[in-house]
Amino acid sequence: MRLDKFLKVSRLIKRRTVAKDISEQGRVLVNGREAKPSASVKVGDELTVQFGQKLVTVKVERLAESTKKDEASSLYTLVKEEPIAKDNGIDW
Repeated sequence: MRLDKFLKVSRLIKRRTVAKDISEQGRVLVNGREAKPSASVKVGDELTVQFGQKLVTVKVERLAESTKKDEASSLYTLVKEEPIAKDNGIDW
């Protein structure tokens, strides 16, 4: 499944166009590497997304073409959520 579509279906990001824009800005990592919107996402992948001043890392648990709002969070497991520090070694 495409990265931008997974971000939208999982409701990590509300709109696919926003997910595409964020990916194009280099604010999404798949398994520690910067990823384009068309990057393939598989079960077991670890996604790190920069939202403003925080980093959210999730592990992909399952893939689905569509989900209900209540079931969207079952597509991933939250690994960590942390504020962005200037000395964390990531150049965003």
